[in-house]
Amino acid sequence: MPHVIVKLLPGRSEQQKERLAEQIVRDVVATLDAHEDSVSVSIEEIDPADWDAAVYEADIATRFSTLYKKPGYGRLK
Repeated sequence: MPHVIVKLLPGRSEQQKERLAEQIVRDVVATLDAHEDSVSVSIEEIDPADWDAAVYEADIATRFSTLYKKPGYGRLK
């Protein structure tokens, strides 16, 4: 039952977010041999002023060893 959470800065259109979710589902199904009905995708827009605390500190810096793709940036502030 993969659940994927995408956190990003505001500014993408609903169409872009829908296409992203569809592509993620396709890739999860193909890569993990999962059934499409078992995959869910959440997209959360995070204000740039909140990014460091809500995302970088909470999900990246404290879990760096578990990241399969590490970011090429540091804290925003």
